[in-house]
This record gives sequence, structure tokens and C-alpha cells, in this order.
Amino acid sequence: MRVLYFDHAATTPLDATVLAQMQPYLTEYFGNPSSPHAMGRSSLNALDHARDQVAAVFNCSNAEIIFTGGGSEGDNLAVKGVAESYLRQHGRAHVIVSAIEHHAVLHAAEALQRQGVEVTILGVNSDGIVDVVTLEAALQPHTAVVSVMYANNEIGTIQPIAQLAEVCRQRGVLVHTDAVQAAGLLPLDVKVLGVDLLTITAHKFYGPKGVGAMYVRRGVELWPQIHGGAQERRRRAGTENVAGIVGLGAALTLAESKRHDEVARLAPLRDMLLQGIAGEIAGVRITGHAQQRLANNASFVIDDVDGDSLLIMLDRRGICASSGSACTSGSMEPSHVLQALGVLSDDTQAALRLTIGRTTTVADVEKVIADVVDVVAKLRG
Repeated sequence: MRVLYFDHAATTPLDATVLAQMQPYLTEYFGNPSSPHAMGRSSLNALDHARDQVAAVFNCSNAEIIFTGGGSEGDNLAVKGVAESYLRQHGRAHVIVSAIEHHAVLHAAEALQRQGVEVTILGVNSDGIVDVVTLEAALQPHTAVVSVMYANNEIGTIQPIAQLAEVCRQRGVLVHTDAVQAAGLLPLDVKVLGVDLLTITAHKFYGPKGVGAMYVRRGVELWPQIHGGAQERRRRAGTENVAGIVGLGAALTLAESKRHDEVARLAPLRDMLLQGIAGEIAGVRITGHAQQRLANNASFVIDDVDGDSLLIMLDRRGICASSGSACTSGSMEPSHVLQALGVLSDDTQAALRLTIGRTTTVADVEKVIADVVDVVAKLRG
């Protein structure tokens, strides 16, 4: 049975050309980049090259790039790092995050609350969009940072980041965006976006797991979340994952080079999924914005169906799908994203997320639509 992988928002396969570029740094060039000898310098040169690659995609200086252990670490360093630095300087701090952020941001905000930082959670409209006027009203004189994700991991909604950032810039407030889902699908030019901090992770764009990168605008002060050596300009201690970072740089460069063509190919397949499932099954609601959504994301709430049973039956047919964020898989709580949208996901509703990628074909989409229609009918029967 051929497996149809429709869960690219959770992770993507490692591209073969990326693996080939990583391989020498797993075996032959294994030196510590902080070591002064030739082996160390080889690793350091590889880090510098990857930093240049990321900076080119972000349109920033290579000195503004920090390598991390992934998206969650980057989100924590951005949100907590800025807020804790601000708190130490001013004695109080305020943070704003949206209600549909990844838990890496939401739980970082909760941790800050326990330190005495004020936190405002911004609601969204029924499509998952943060309102610019609402954000402006929430800003306070001691707001340290606003964190709004570029594109949502569950429903694919794209935020008006540049507009949100402009409002914050006028008030002298720093802006962070979690761009984990955006890389390879949306432009990452930090000057156009107007953000001060941006985070990505390699395994979302056909790179390796366990490595990420972030943009930190020159002059932004961060309190380190990992203490130790002086790596990454004293902002992220620990020996760098050289092979992983080489893979991230290669994968991001490749994804950016393919982005325009891949988005043009994926968007019609996404629309086939949205129209096919919503059109063939009664009691289906498409979640997320109709147009302002990632080219690879189709998400739904289906009435009168048990969500676990739906995913299990699809899995038995060789279809890899999800109900939302892989980071909350197995949780008994309804999706916080769907709750923020006003969609009450309970025992009589199933959330379904289908995310496509480089190898997805029209035939794959047609089969998945047919199988979802059939499985839902069987479950309701």
C-alpha cells in the first residue's frame, strides 16, 4: 500500500541534496567550530557559509543570524529573551501575543507571567486574523515585545505582519514573528516585514530536525535562555550543530529558489482539497481565511464524526493526516486555535488538517478526497 503523506505542516522529508551536503560534516569534517585548529576552522567556515545563506534569504546582515535547536527554542529566546532583558532594565514589562500562537510562544508568555510580566492575549476574528486596531489599543508604554506568527500551523491563515509591525514601530515596540510555517511558502525579507525578530526551523522546509535559525535585528537586547559558552555572539551557548546548520542553510536556499513555482503548483491542489471535501460532505466548515492562507494548507471541522476515529481510519488506508499541531497530538483539550476562532471542537466534531508538499500530485489529492468522503460516511453510518 502506497503511503500518501498529507502532514507536511508537522514535518517534511529531508531533501536528498541537503543530506549530501550535510554528510561530510557528520563524518570527515567533525571539528568543533570553536577549536583553533584546521578541523575547527573547517567547521567554522561551514557555519559562516550557512549564516550567509540564511542572511541572503532574510535580507539582513549575517551578524543578525543566530542558530538554535529549532522553532520552539527560537520562540522562547525571542519572547522571553526580550521581555526579561526589558524587565531587568525597567523593572516592569508587558508582552502581547495572539491567541492562536504556537504553544512555544503561549507557554513562554505564561512563564513570563510567573516572573511578574504582564501578558495580553489578543483575540482573532473568525478567519484567524489579528486586527491592527485591536493591537494598537493593546499597546502600553512598557510593552517590550509583540509576538504574532506569520502563518498559522493549524489553519494556514497568513497575518498582515507588515501592518502590525508598522503600528508597533511607531510606538517603539519590538515585534517578533514565528515564521516556522512560512519558510519556503512566503517571502522572509525582514525589511519588508518590518520585524525585529523572526524564527524558523529546518524540518519544515525539507531540512533536518533539531536545528533552527532566527533573525535578531542589530541593537535588540536579549537575555540568553541557555547559559554557557560564548557561541552565537553570547546569545545561545553550546557547541553548534554543524551538520544540521549546513543542512538548514542548504534547505532554505533550495526552498527559496523553488518558492514561486512551488506555491503556484500547490495552491490549485490545496483548492481541490478545500472544494472537494467541503463540497462532497455535509456539515463541513473550512477553517482559516479563504484567500490569505498558505498554499499547502487545507483545514476543516467536520460535524458528527469522532476525530480520533477519522485519523485512524485514514491511517489504515495509508493516508497520513492530522487534526492540527503535531506538538499537541494526544491532548484531550480542544484546539486552542479553533476555540479562538469560535469553533467549538467537542466529541461530535473532528478537526482535519491536510498539508501537501513537493511530491503531492493531482492523483494523490483525488484519492484523499474520495477516501475522506468514504470514511466520514462510514463513521456517520
